Amino acid sequence: MQTSLSLQYPFILASNSPRRKEILRSAGFEFAVLPSDVDESFSADMRPQEVPVHLAERKANELARISPNALVLAADTVVILGNDILNKPQDKSEAIYMLQQLSGKTHEVVTGIALHTPQGLFTKADSALVKFRTFEDWEIDFYVREGSCLDKAGSYGVQDFLGMVGIESIQGSFYTVMGLPIFDVYQFMKPYILDGKQLLIR
Repeated sequence: MQTSLSLQYPFILASNSPRRKEILRSAGFEFAVLPSDVDESFSADMRPQEVPVHLAERKANELARISPNALVLAADTVVILGNDILNKPQDKSEAIYMLQQLSGKTHEVVTGIALHTPQGLFTKADSALVKFRTFEDWEIDFYVREGSCLDKAGSYGVQDFLGMVGIESIQGSFYTVMGLPIFDVYQFMKPYILDGKQLLIR
């Protein structure tokens, strides 16, 4: 049975994403889940790579107003093809179209994180390049039919069927593509881990 890290403050994840919860738990964190309900619109003039941190910061700040003495972690992931952001598809037809656009190409995945602490706000973005092989039409149809594509940016999950059989290479962190760059999260959280401080004292 995995033990959990002891933290100086209560820890809140501002997301109901199963992937982000899985990554945090696997890394040893215990946390409460309180999804943010902020407006996720952004200026058309904003560079696509700046959008994830902007949205993550907005989510973290919103929940920090409710819980100012907690560690509030928010994240946002975008899939960028060329200069276009591929958001979550509205329906299966749009998912098929997105996956056809991604087929055989390299795209960028950027996940932004924002950690609001009693000492201030910390933000960072991490980027990875994902290369897809060319898909056959039936592979896209098979994946989309199951439906999990509808809650994912770019219409796919790196840990799902199309990610597992279709990704030729990833330049960067697998966890960034999955939705949470846990290396960066851990660096932000490290000062608040009581276990680590006790180990240093011994």
